[in-house]
Amino acid sequence: MKFTHSLAGALAAGALLLHPIAALALDGADVQRPAPNQLTVSWKSADPVDVYVSTRPDAPIAQAHRVARADRQGVFVMELNQPGRPYFILKDERDGSLTRVAERLLPLERGSNFRDVGGYPAAGGKHVRWGLIYRSGATPMLTEADFRYLAGLGIASDIDLRSTEERQIAPDRLPDHTGALYLAKDYPGAEVFAPKAVSGKSDASPVNLYRSWLVSLAPQYRDVFVQLLKRNGAVTYHCSAGQDRSGVATALVLAALGVPRDVILADYHLSTKDRRPENEMPPIDPARYPGNIVAAYYAKAQASGKPTKPRPLYDASGVALLQQTFDEIDTHWGSVDNYLDKELGVNALDIAKLRAAYLE
Repeated sequence: MKFTHSLAGALAAGALLLHPIAALALDGADVQRPAPNQLTVSWKSADPVDVYVSTRPDAPIAQAHRVARADRQGVFVMELNQPGRPYFILKDERDGSLTRVAERLLPLERGSNFRDVGGYPAAGGKHVRWGLIYRSGATPMLTEADFRYLAGLGIASDIDLRSTEERQIAPDRLPDHTGALYLAKDYPGAEVFAPKAVSGKSDASPVNLYRSWLVSLAPQYRDVFVQLLKRNGAVTYHCSAGQDRSGVATALVLAALGVPRDVILADYHLSTKDRRPENEMPPIDPARYPGNIVAAYYAKAQASGKPTKPRPLYDASGVALLQQTFDEIDTHWGSVDNYLDKELGVNALDIAKLRAAYLE
């Protein structure tokens, strides 16, 4: 049996008894959006499950509202008739264990690859909290409805990982609409779009970039950790596609939280299906940006008339490009923790603080 319930009705229900959020207990808990105003929550369990909903990612069950009871089918459908982002708690009726789950890819009209990295298994049997860490592609095409949605997420800081030229042709509009602190550092677009050859080998290869960014983008990655440690609210960071430079940033953050590498790599590969390249860059007239190699790059691609399709993030031998980052860390620093300490100034005490703040 499927349950269908409106969000408005759910939030009108009475509060329930307090029950602490436990570690993720149900297999495959997931939230998908099959239609603009509908969410499907699914899970696998041999036991009956109660479904609760809240508009807060950290709400205890006492402040959530039960919308389904003793479900044995593993599917709950909710019709959405008001703005906001719902977060779900699934309670196993047999053992009382609780699982928190939410929609990972944000439902933006003109966004690309804007997603929550919550819910993943992490250190100490805990899981990454939802609603606090977001990764994304560029956001120049967001609509007013998108900005209203994002303004309700409590985003306190926005770290832009893009080059000077990328930011010139597609300024980040998110801070003006959310009040988030905006952080960006200048570096030439040639480092990403036309790297010079070194020692007879072209650094244009993604393999080399995934290794070199650990040093060349260390100031930007440091900003991500500084803002996370401040705990002023949700943190978002992005590049243009939200998969490469943002992929490395996410790998570092999740590794610091104790998320296994296979899970980090699985999150990384979500970019292939979650990107919307047509939303990552506005129409470009290169004449407006003389000398801007990034403008020339995108203008040429747009002039071809061929839609850009995300390519799977593997090298010629079938290895994930992000694996190059882990290999570089293992070779030169020995561990992610050592890299964070030596290059970003994030020490063991900082990692303990991050885990206390971002795991449950």
